[in-house]
Amino acid sequence: MAASPEEPKLPKEERARLQRQILQKNLLWFLVMLTGLLIITFMSRGRSTTTVREVTISELATAVENGQVTKVTVENDTKVSAELKDNSATLTATMRGRDQLADYGITKEKSAINIVYKTGWDTFLNVFITIISPLIFLAAIFFIFRATAGANMRAMTFGKTKARSAENTTVRFSDVAGLSEAKQELEEEVEFLKNPQKFTELGAEIPKGVLLVGPPGTGKTLLAKAVAGEAGVPFFSLSASEFVEMFVGVGASRVRDLFEKAAEQSPCIIFIDELDAIGRQRGTGVGGGHDEREQTLNEILVQMDGFAGDKGVIVMAATNRPDVLDPALLRPGRFDRRVVVDLPTRKERVEVLALYAKNKPIADDVSIDEIAGRTPGLAPADLKNILNEAAILTARQSGKKITRLIVNKAVERVLVGPERKSRILSEAERRVTAIHEAGHAIVGHVLEHTDPVHKVSIISHGNALGLTWTMPREDQHLVSTGKFHDELAMLLGGRLAEQLVIGDITTGASNDLQRVTSIAKRMVTEYGMSKKLGLRTYGEHHEQVFLGRSISEQRDYSEAIAEEIDREVSIIVKNAEEACLETLKKYRPALDALTDHLLAEETIEGTELRELLSSTTGIVKEHPGDNVPTS
Repeated sequence: MAASPEEPKLPKEERARLQRQILQKNLLWFLVMLTGLLIITFMSRGRSTTTVREVTISELATAVENGQVTKVTVENDTKVSAELKDNSATLTATMRGRDQLADYGITKEKSAINIVYKTGWDTFLNVFITIISPLIFLAAIFFIFRATAGANMRAMTFGKTKARSAENTTVRFSDVAGLSEAKQELEEEVEFLKNPQKFTELGAEIPKGVLLVGPPGTGKTLLAKAVAGEAGVPFFSLSASEFVEMFVGVGASRVRDLFEKAAEQSPCIIFIDELDAIGRQRGTGVGGGHDEREQTLNEILVQMDGFAGDKGVIVMAATNRPDVLDPALLRPGRFDRRVVVDLPTRKERVEVLALYAKNKPIADDVSIDEIAGRTPGLAPADLKNILNEAAILTARQSGKKITRLIVNKAVERVLVGPERKSRILSEAERRVTAIHEAGHAIVGHVLEHTDPVHKVSIISHGNALGLTWTMPREDQHLVSTGKFHDELAMLLGGRLAEQLVIGDITTGASNDLQRVTSIAKRMVTEYGMSKKLGLRTYGEHHEQVFLGRSISEQRDYSEAIAEEIDREVSIIVKNAEEACLETLKKYRPALDALTDHLLAEETIEGTELRELLSSTTGIVKEHPGDNVPTS
């Protein structure tokens, strides 16, 4: 039978009294052990029942000669003592040295009695054995008791929260670039924390829970800190995984302790990062009813529902997996306000880059707007990393300012990895790579719906032997059928260029073919872009929560439809192949010219690339920012 997760709630005074009792008990045991060791030490040294009498050296020698002595002890050649046979007394005398004792005929060779010579080392050992060694033993006992007391104290605090508390958070909304809509949503929370009476007097209840939803690196944690900083209230922060332990009930106990501490310091903010670590949907059959994660989640639900509207405690949480959260977390009264923290637009990317560039020496040739145009789809954390990489590269080259060339290299490092000039290709491989990348570039430049080509290189980046980089004219949220078809043709440009020029194919297009297949299948099954199969989706794409992941796709169509889907996907890919091959044959001189330039220079970009493509194809494309490279 599983142990109950509940534990008695003791007042602070009672808990303090129990802790004092534990310390007093340990101290009592320590004193008992100390007394016993002292008694044993004194008993081992023993107490002499004989009388010690100080005599001259001649009197001591006379007693030896008369046979009244059983043992003579010489200490450091300056002091001599003699034990009498009748144990009536011990004679002690002072001498000038060992020679003086020999003058009286008292030597080991001449005397029949036992003569013992002791040095300073013998005295030290005696002192060490009788005094210092018991002290060492006592110290060991002390540390054992201290560790025991520490273990008892840790046991008392095992169910305490691990939340980190910040009384004065210095982060403000001005430190969070972009996210204007998210900040506007959270201004009400700030106002409530500053002046709750303004709302409560009118009978209004401010949302108790705010869920920040968005991709990783978009600034959810920073935004929560900014709310606390703007309101000037304490900020309790922890990761959801810090609640969970191997023992059932510990997480629930930590949740209770966290909310108790928050209530004592209200108004305040509780921030739980990565809420999906404990907030996943219950009832999945994994772990049973006594699963520690579910117990912790249940306690969070109870605590949030138990808060009164005037407590002044707001619970904020962040997740990038809202689809797996338990519905009970999202109902009114708990996390009833959802704030979307999305990837920044181009304008917001400019603000983010300007914020992170404040403390960096940026050269005059660097355009923040150009960097923003080249980085669609990147989170603020990625943009910060780009400028940080640029600063590192500048320092590595002993530069004083971050130049445009270094920023371009930093963008490439973040998106596709650093250049790998150490990967040396044979001439045959260099030629195949040049033809492959030139094929991507020519098709991408000629077709109407593809983004303008920004850079082509046959220098290895990451796992790719070369790259072709395109740049969109603007941020795109919708993709048309025409754009999909042209992008598929561009992806096939590398493989078909090899086939057209060399008459053979290589493995270099494996990633391109995977992307082509994925896009074509989604066009048919998700976007309804197949005329034959009609305007519907195929396959249930919602995730089944099992250990947090989907274990299989649930098919809602027959085997006959599956064959039609495969056939439609093949038709889409075939049409893209024909369009690509037709383009390459028509603009073969441009393909050869770009290939020769890549073999000679290895890289071509910017204005030089646009002029070469325009002059050889006769087509001019408008050129604004950057996108994901095609390898």
